[in-house]
Parts: sequence; C-alpha cells; structure tokens
Amino acid sequence: MRSVTPVVARSLSLLLAAGAAVSSATTPASAATPSAVRTLAQGAVLASTIVPGTQVALTPAQRLAAVRSAKQINYYPAGGSWTRMWTDFDAKKIDADLAKAQALGADSVRAIVFPSVFGYPTVKTEYKNKLAQFVSLAAARGMTVKITLFDWWDGYADVTGSSAWATALLAPYRNDERIISIELQNELDPTDASAIGWVKKLLPVIRKAVPGVPVTIPISSSAGIAGLATLKSAMAATPLDYYDFHLYGNSERALASIRRAQAAVAPAPLVIGETGTNTLQAGEGEQAAYLARVFAAAEVAGVNAVAPWTLNDFTAGSIPDSGVARIPEQYWYGLYRADSTAKPAAAVVKAEWTGAPSPAGLMDPGFENAAGQTPWRSYLSELGTPTRTQTAARSGAWSVMLTNTGRTAAGSPSYRISPIAPVQPGQRWHAEVWARGKNETGSTQIALSWFDVNDRWIGGGSSADLPSGTSDWTRLSVDGVAPAGAASLQVHLKSGANTGSVWFDDVAVTAS
Repeated sequence: MRSVTPVVARSLSLLLAAGAAVSSATTPASAATPSAVRTLAQGAVLASTIVPGTQVALTPAQRLAAVRSAKQINYYPAGGSWTRMWTDFDAKKIDADLAKAQALGADSVRAIVFPSVFGYPTVKTEYKNKLAQFVSLAAARGMTVKITLFDWWDGYADVTGSSAWATALLAPYRNDERIISIELQNELDPTDASAIGWVKKLLPVIRKAVPGVPVTIPISSSAGIAGLATLKSAMAATPLDYYDFHLYGNSERALASIRRAQAAVAPAPLVIGETGTNTLQAGEGEQAAYLARVFAAAEVAGVNAVAPWTLNDFTAGSIPDSGVARIPEQYWYGLYRADSTAKPAAAVVKAEWTGAPSPAGLMDPGFENAAGQTPWRSYLSELGTPTRTQTAARSGAWSVMLTNTGRTAAGSPSYRISPIAPVQPGQRWHAEVWARGKNETGSTQIALSWFDVNDRWIGGGSSADLPSGTSDWTRLSVDGVAPAGAASLQVHLKSGANTGSVWFDDVAVTAS
C-alpha cells in the first residue's frame, strides 16, 4: 500500500496444495520444491504431474500466465505490519491468516521485504530464514508468493551493495515455482532519474538470480497513468515483464482508469496489484461495493488479476513509526477487522475468486443492511439528511426518509449510489424506486447523473415528480443513455424544498 518512506486462467499455485513439500526455515526453497510437467493452453494450466526430487523448469510464458490470472492478496498481520511482520515474525498467526485468505479463494500472496530489517548489504540469516518459512507456509496453503524488494529504501547510488543484497536474498528461489513474480521496488518514482538509472542496472541482476520469473515495478495511484507511461518509456531498452498499477480513488470510474492504464503500457500486460478503500472514511458497505466495481471493471477490460489491499485491518500501534503510521485511515483497509471478523468486502472477494454469486444485499436496494454496511451516501446533507427509518416500508422493515428539505442552485439533497456494473457510452440505463409522501411539497424524484473520467458532470435525467401532498407508495422511474465520454453514473433519490416528508424503498437499477 502506498508506502511512506522513513473467466480466469488457473494459477500454477493451485497445483501446490496437493503435492508441495514444505521446507523448513533453514532449507533453501529450491531444494524442497517438487517438479512438474505441465501443458499450457491459452494461459491455463491444464495438467500437472508431480515428479518429486527434481527441479522445476517452467517457461517464462507459463510464469507470466500465472501472474496475469493470480487471485492475489496483499498481506501484513493485523498486529505487526510493515517491518514488524518480520521483526515480530509469528508463524502461527501468519498461517492462520493464510488459511483465511485460502478460504476466500486466494492462490497467491504478496510479501514485502525491507533492507533495513533484513540486513544490508549482507542479508542476515535470521531474516532469510523467515522469508523461507513464509514462502513454505504459503505453499502449504496452495499459494504462490510475490516478493517485493527494497521497500523503505532509497540508496540508488549503491548499485554494488543492492545487487549483492538482492542476489543473496533471491538465490534460494532459483527455479522455484512457489515464487510467482518479483517487484523490484514498491511504488518507485518514475520521474526520479537516479531511481530509474538504478532500476536499469538492477533488472538484469534480478533476472540472473531468478531466471524466467516475471519482474515488475508497481506504480502508485498518485503517479497515475502518467507514471505508468513515464516508466514504460524510461524502460524501453530494458522492458519490464508486465506492469502493475495500484488503483485507488474513485471506483465508479474504474473501467476508464483501467483502460487508460492499459493504453499507457500496451502491448505489455497489466495487473491491478493494489486496490481498495478504507472503512474509516467510506464505511464497510461502500468498501464492499468499491471492490465489486473494480473487479467488474477489470473483467470488462480483460484484466484478470486484481489484488485487494489488504487482508487485515491493523491494530493501534501495529504500524512501525513512519509517515504511514500517522495516517489514521491506513489502519482500516482490511477485508477483516483487527479482531479477525469479516467485513462485507470479504464476501465480495470470495464471490469473485470462487465464482459464487455476489453477496445478497450488496447494493442494499431495500435499505435493510445494518448501519454502516450500506454503499448509499448522502449528498448535500446540509439541505437535508437522509434517515434510515422503520416508520414506513413498502417491503422489509426499513426505508429511507427525507423531511423538511431545502434546495439551492447546487441542487436538492439526496441519497445516492453508483452501480456495480461499469458505465460505457451508449449503454441504456433504467432506475426505479417506490416513494410515498406525507404533506410533501417541492420536488421528489429519482435521477441519473453522468460524469466523465475527470469527474465532470456531463448530463442526466429525472423521473416525474411524486405527487404533492400525502400519497401511497408510487413507482418513480427514469431511463437514460450514457452519453459520449461517460465514465460513471450516480443514481439519486432526491427531495428538495419539501416541508413535509417522503420515504423511498425498493430501488432497482439495470443496464442494457
């Protein structure tokens, strides 16, 4: 995750669960790795014959196919994140976490390592063994490992030392199928000439240490599409094997963002190495919808590897003293709370990775979800705040009420949501809701609002008004076609200049 310095082809890792030997913490990984004979067709591993006691010889194409189809989770323990994962290494806790990830359908896990802890330029045996044990624990759960090197490090002038460090750390994993890929450094600044010069010299060192293993450098959401393009241009003479984009920000426009990222690195492959939102600011319902939107957009764009950040929330004080430790929301990105209970987002990820149906109530169309677990959000709440209530309901027990609202040139207060399905120009959308009023005045409608990739409003449409006065449940509906340049859609349940009250229930939003 954005470090602050001091459908899918089957993954190779699924074959590990049945026959992978688990090495001890002191045994070089390659010595304990079983071999396999595999047939690859269109990126999918179709057959596996385990041959104990011999080395693996996977082709680069097979390895890259696994990267592009990985169901990968970003990971730190809840009680000891970043460098503390290694200084306070707890194999029992890590194994329990990996079991949770395995139950979600994960077949790969990311491990981030730090020269400041592992020893630099000479790798400490203690930490080399801890990494070996982590790789073995992952393999026992049927998961490959992506190793991210050189986190919290900027010694770009020391090519000799960093080459020796990387070579020593990676030497045990030569020809090891448990390692899915190597990230040379997390979210390197592609505009830093010294960093790029260092990368160009380190890349062949990494490839010599672990030949055939795909190598990349992830780009942060803050560097964005321009950062991806800059990195690709800078590495033209020594290209990376694939590109890794960390997608944060607005999930409603995920498809447009992914397609722009693909265009920036074409024809090289792209994966989403980190994505998510925190539940301190967004709430658990929006986190679940956020990830569902990104997965849906990636599927439309043909990107089959989306890695949520992160498995766990972090307990207070568990992030080592650093810039990231002082950002409150950094503790709240987990699919699981710090007490190990699952958030709604865990069910979304499990559905995506196992092919199960999306969780019931993900979009909360009848407002029956528990408090904090809805993706609906208030808009212009200073003019009127939507309230979840049991004072009226068309179905179930709950509805949403707006009462005594205002209206300004900026608009009317509303309860709004964005659909899971990605928006594309030319699509036809239909939205409807049931509404009833009591002494209702002003204007009460369901409305569509379209936005472009830069979050600029580019059009919309509204239903007919709910009749004034007191009314029984009435169906309001609106239809619209996404205009040219549309990248996202918001559906608003709005009521402005209303001195009475209005209730909404049973929303439906569809695209064709």
